Amino acid sequence: MSAPSYLLRTQMIAPVSLEEAFAIFEDPRNLAKITPPWLNFRILTPEPITMKRGAVFDYRFRWFGLPLSWQTIITDYEPPFYFVDFQAKGPYRLWRHRHSFKPSVEGTIVTDEVEFILPFGWLGKMALKFAVAEQLKEIFRFRQQTLNTMMCGGRGRWTEPAITAYPSAQQKLS
Repeated sequence: MSAPSYLLRTQMIAPVSLEEAFAIFEDPRNLAKITPPWLNFRILTPEPITMKRGAVFDYRFRWFGLPLSWQTIITDYEPPFYFVDFQAKGPYRLWRHRHSFKPSVEGTIVTDEVEFILPFGWLGKMALKFAVAEQLKEIFRFRQQTLNTMMCGGRGRWTEPAITAYPSAQQKLS
């Protein structure tokens, strides 16, 4: 039996230009600003940090007090429309995060979609049910609130993060 896969999705409508919205996300240093303080998130990659296809970023954070390392690679990069970071090393079996930016009459629609698979089979599924899902939602709520302030002084609107079953990652890894 293969591990279940999931999709975390949230969206924001920000009354700013496509270029302004993309610039906030494009700066890897902002990731530390939009991550909840309780994760004690640190960027380990030395300056200068530049976003581009093939860029590799190293991080450290704490989860339930345990120090964890994370490395992502920017696999797709099409400014100012989207970029994708992929976990090369870290706590997930799969983590693929697509950041999309689309112009709208109200400004820019910013969409975060994270396709993920937890390790440890049924134990991972239980961890998702009892801890990980709510923590991910809390992390992305914090992100949305902070991004709303950073991008547009709190004038944006955003959706609650939602996690649903997602078959494509599972099929790709099988």
